[in-house]
Amino acid sequence: MRVCSFESRRRDEMATLIRKFGGEPTVAPSMREVPLEAHTDAFEFASRIQQGEIEIVLFMTGVGARTLFEAVKTTGAWDAFQSELDQRTIIVRGPKPVPVLKDAKVHIDYRAPEPNTWRELLEMIDSTPINVQGKTIAVQEYGKPNEEFYAQLKQRGAEVYPVTVYAWDFPEDVEPLYEAIRAACDQPFEVVMFTSAQQVDNVLEAAERLGRKQDWLASLKQSSIASIGPTCSDRLREHGIAIAMEPSHPKMAHLVREAISFAQQSSAD
Repeated sequence: MRVCSFESRRRDEMATLIRKFGGEPTVAPSMREVPLEAHTDAFEFASRIQQGEIEIVLFMTGVGARTLFEAVKTTGAWDAFQSELDQRTIIVRGPKPVPVLKDAKVHIDYRAPEPNTWRELLEMIDSTPINVQGKTIAVQEYGKPNEEFYAQLKQRGAEVYPVTVYAWDFPEDVEPLYEAIRAACDQPFEVVMFTSAQQVDNVLEAAERLGRKQDWLASLKQSSIASIGPTCSDRLREHGIAIAMEPSHPKMAHLVREAISFAQQSSAD
């Protein structure tokens, strides 16, 4: 069973998992994280933390938290920043920021449950003693702003302070991605997997660059589309792409095993 994934950072692990569960992998990296060289947002965030202007901090990704901390360390004010940050209400979206904050000796007050989307964050905020009314919430962004999430926080009386530390770009070598798109257009994959909303955007833009966006979308209609979770699924639906399944847990191994099993069962039926 031919399985296509657009995983970048963990591409080797993804290929190994696909083989393990009986698939023939095509893993085409679709994106890379690019730290913002100026780090203007990180420096301003550190200053506002030290001045007591931010009551709640929400870390969305491990890479973003690490990049943010590394930027602050270059200012020579890390100790004062770390001490002040540790006195704030700290929320994490999922498991990846946890070891980064642990290494930085910053406690965690709340962690959103699976599948770790902004919707679970809101539900958690609404069901816990967190009082956001009149408070400033710093949100470490990942890629581009989530305006719907920010609107919901503002409806609850919060002032949202986005902290941007990196942006998304295409891989330095985009040819494997182009090759995967061409291959799908010529012969659709049995399974196509997406592990982030940004992957969806980048792959569609790559298909557009090739002049094969409509061919690519048509090929997906003949594939079993697997999405890691609700945020990714929402983005797929925005582009009119039908989703066959989401895994029982938003983890890569669950996604691969269950996606291949689902496709095999559908083929048998």
